[in-house]
Amino acid sequence: MVITPEKTLAAKVRQDFPILQEIVNGKTLVYLDNAATSQKPVAVLEALRSYYEHSNANVHRGVHTLSSRATDAYEGAREKVAKFVNAASEKEIIYTRNASEAINLVAYSWGWSNLQRGDEVILTVMEHHSNLVPWQIVAARTGAVLKFVELTDTQEFDFEQYRSLLSDKTKLVSVVHGSNTLGCINPVKKIAALAHEFGAKVLIDGCQSVPHMAIDVQDIDCDWLVASGHKMCAATGIGFLYGKLEVLRSMPPFLGGGEMIADVFLDHSTYADLPHKFEAGTPAIAEAVALGAAVDYLSAIGMDKIAEYEHELTAYLFAQLNQIPELTIYGPQPKADGSGRSALAAFTCGAVHPHDLSTILDQAGVAIRAGHHCTQPLHRYLGAQSTARASLYFYNTREEIDTFITALKEAIDFFSGIFG
Repeated sequence: MVITPEKTLAAKVRQDFPILQEIVNGKTLVYLDNAATSQKPVAVLEALRSYYEHSNANVHRGVHTLSSRATDAYEGAREKVAKFVNAASEKEIIYTRNASEAINLVAYSWGWSNLQRGDEVILTVMEHHSNLVPWQIVAARTGAVLKFVELTDTQEFDFEQYRSLLSDKTKLVSVVHGSNTLGCINPVKKIAALAHEFGAKVLIDGCQSVPHMAIDVQDIDCDWLVASGHKMCAATGIGFLYGKLEVLRSMPPFLGGGEMIADVFLDHSTYADLPHKFEAGTPAIAEAVALGAAVDYLSAIGMDKIAEYEHELTAYLFAQLNQIPELTIYGPQPKADGSGRSALAAFTCGAVHPHDLSTILDQAGVAIRAGHHCTQPLHRYLGAQSTARASLYFYNTREEIDTFITALKEAIDFFSGIFG
């Protein structure tokens, strides 16, 4: 069935995002850089303003009215996040600045305490730098060995090679759920089940999945999952770590200071229970409250509806891109209904540098990303110095894809005159 513009999800929500009316270089903005950061609905913007206007105070430390309001809003948002990913308890949700900090928390707390010389950590060649660099640092300190799952012929997670890498030496498997470059969706439930057969822990980078599909951490059975608020309609400066209660309780604190303590003496300290053991100092209170508002907003729409609409957009995007012979598109093709991959496409265009391509598109008001997308090892593996990337969210439309494709073709024509 052809979906008319009046019936699309985007038609219902676009008015909630003021920035989508922004004029860029004389053209109405077409924002296709959602894998880097999402735009913010009015409900989230209002939550930030309302907190500072009516509830601004430090949390947990006062009995006065404003402190109580701030604490209720801050902890209420934690409960919303826990429900959003189906955590067993709100104590399993740790606020962090972003997903990078959440991975570092696990690496330096659990990793330094549990990994020893000769232990093995399995990652993939498609990981974001945030899921590579911390483990490189920990491996250098502990003597642990890093191993990497490569790609199939369709540029997806090679499950059979993964199976061959697992052994009794494997202590951790840390893998991205959805690749921010390839767009492939990794089979994290199967990955976790097999890792657990060998007694290994499992960390999932959910930055490109939590904003786009329903996530159930208990069904996945991961030990940790991380996500960033700014990719799911919330503010920057807030993310979260989900961890199984017993795993988090076994981990030493990541940072020391106020709030994460039970009692402090001159020569030693005891630590607060979860989740506060891992939240030292004054937290990003307003940003956490806004994250709760973003969760409310996404939940009201329905993550299944968001995923279904993004599948439609993905099918349409690839149908247009596949007609441009000059492009090399990375990652698997979507299924006929657009499912089976993330709503993004990373590509190159012959001798045209992605940065030049992005610059020309910006003149048409179209915002895409160009570079290595914090996946330099993957780009080396693919033999590409950098790629251009168009990434969609539920407020994007087919008409915006048409504008992008038209501008892309015009850019290709322009550069063909230069490169012959």
